[in-house]
Amino acid sequence: MKEETKNINSKTAADHSVEQVAEKAHDHDHDHGEKDEKSWINNEWLAAIVSIVLLGIGLILDTWVKPDWFSETVRLIWYAVAYIPVGLPVVIKGIKLSFKGEIFTEFLLMGIATIGAFYIGEYPEGVAVMLFYAIGELFQGAAVNRAKRSIKALLDVRPDSASVLRNGIYVSVDPTSVKVHETIQIKVGERVPLDGQMLSEGSSFNTAALTGESKPSSIDKGETVLAGMINEAKVVELKVTKLFNDSSLARILTLVQNAQGRKAKTELFIRKFAKIYTPIVFFLAVGLTLIPYFFVDDYNFSEWLYRSLIFLVISCPCALVVAIPLGYFGGIGAGSRNGILFKGSSYLDRMTRVDTVVMDKTGTLTKGVFKVQQVVDKFLSQKEWLPLVEAVEAQSTHPIANAVVEYVKSAQKLTVENLEEIKGHGLKGTVNGKEVLAGNVKLLRKFNIPVDADVEQIIDTVVVVAVDKKLAGYITIADEIKEDAKQAIQQMHALKIRTVMLSGDKQAVVDKVAKVLNIDSAYGDLLPENKVEKVEEIKKGKKEALAFVGDGINDAPVLAISDVGIAMGGLGSDAAIETADVVIQTDQPSKIVTAINIGKATNEIVWQNIGLAFAVKIVVMALGAWGVASMWEAVFADVGVALLAILNAVRIQRMKF
Repeated sequence: MKEETKNINSKTAADHSVEQVAEKAHDHDHDHGEKDEKSWINNEWLAAIVSIVLLGIGLILDTWVKPDWFSETVRLIWYAVAYIPVGLPVVIKGIKLSFKGEIFTEFLLMGIATIGAFYIGEYPEGVAVMLFYAIGELFQGAAVNRAKRSIKALLDVRPDSASVLRNGIYVSVDPTSVKVHETIQIKVGERVPLDGQMLSEGSSFNTAALTGESKPSSIDKGETVLAGMINEAKVVELKVTKLFNDSSLARILTLVQNAQGRKAKTELFIRKFAKIYTPIVFFLAVGLTLIPYFFVDDYNFSEWLYRSLIFLVISCPCALVVAIPLGYFGGIGAGSRNGILFKGSSYLDRMTRVDTVVMDKTGTLTKGVFKVQQVVDKFLSQKEWLPLVEAVEAQSTHPIANAVVEYVKSAQKLTVENLEEIKGHGLKGTVNGKEVLAGNVKLLRKFNIPVDADVEQIIDTVVVVAVDKKLAGYITIADEIKEDAKQAIQQMHALKIRTVMLSGDKQAVVDKVAKVLNIDSAYGDLLPENKVEKVEEIKKGKKEALAFVGDGINDAPVLAISDVGIAMGGLGSDAAIETADVVIQTDQPSKIVTAINIGKATNEIVWQNIGLAFAVKIVVMALGAWGVASMWEAVFADVGVALLAILNAVRIQRMKF
């Protein structure tokens, strides 16, 4: 059963500090979230530098200088002092966790291995193990900080104030205090603090913070402007349509911050595996020390203890428990930079299994905005009848009427008398003494006005116009297909993904769009419950995953039952966005393929890290048990694997999709 998404309106993103986000991002046993970045650099790097200097000097004295005063006792004290800055915090943490019941942790493994090395006189190796472990942790922390930058950048785009019109003047207030329907002013270069409707004639906006797209967008009067956009052209006024807590920017922040709470199966498996794996390798190490006593003639306790210590060092599971969550977090970050919000790492995994993408038509593959496609004259010329039909349609708020008015834009402002709306048919009115009918074919039939056969065969929505009982002409209107819709379908077919379109529109219109886009299957005349039935029918017997892409409130039930629900989040309904697993902020169908590619790249990197870690560990553990590998080799193998895994995990952030 699909996880229930949290209500994004229940809390404001402003309540989350950067530190809380950092803790979500770095959600594993190494609790770097407890310290701020400044103290992390000052304290842990300083400790590592002190340890490196002391270890380096000790090795020089041991290997080349060999002074008389550097006795065994002095050596022990020297290396103990070198060990304390990096080793003591780890040992203390291991002990604290043991008292809490978490006995078999990597901290305890490292502590036992290094203290054991001191016990058998291998002081430099004991220091080196803990030193390189600490350095590995520092690099890991740096990698996590790098992965968090996109979220920190998002937090930085939250506007601190809003210029709101009150008592005839604009005053600067906290955005959270602005109410719906109030008017706010956005100057050039300022960020939009709340979602609103454009009251001014229009402007150009930088939408990169929301969509990842660097190209500015032109937004005209009456259109929606989202919080987080930057005004680039001129001073504009907006009518606020949503409270600050409900704005698109707050929604993005909440979704990204909550994303790490939903773990992928691979991530959960590795965490469970580490809890079982760690005690097993501990007891194997104990067995490696003691069991040979019963089978080896010249048994030497120190020699076998040394082998078991090597075994403990290389068996440390930190490369797995660090790099795998980091890989998923990198995937979530890569998605947010591309205008795609994954609500959890589990959905990155699911995207790799998608072999069928079912899409809604209006608002997903088409713009959801009606435009005039064709104007055809019959017994009157356009100059004569278009101003008449504009005057009538201007009295209606219907989207089709708006499309006609927007297209005609006549300079003449004609008066309409005796206006009558005939439900399900159209409008009737008198303009300049002429009777004007504007509506569908049924309207003209109602008034016994003949309609040409070619008009009745038109697939698109058609507004038929009659003037004084004669067919004056007609206007065809259709929803525009999004610019990248065809490219998106081509890319899906290249990935061998089956494409299906569902719509409540009439079958003829659906078939026309499907043919233009080369969609595999298309179903029209569907109510919301019919869409659910159709998706369940397609899912029946499927082993791979099905993704559904929609934007309207009527798509929420289908988004909920699909394996991966994808919402078009720029203009989509709140219900669809809350129900979905993945949100595409740019409203671009091509981002569906981008989301799939990010999921596949993340999955690939995670399994590369798993394979690398296990392969190296098994080889070096075997060599150590047979006495071939030294502790130095174990140290470099363990730290090397961890660093390679971390570097591989952050690689996804540089990929272009």
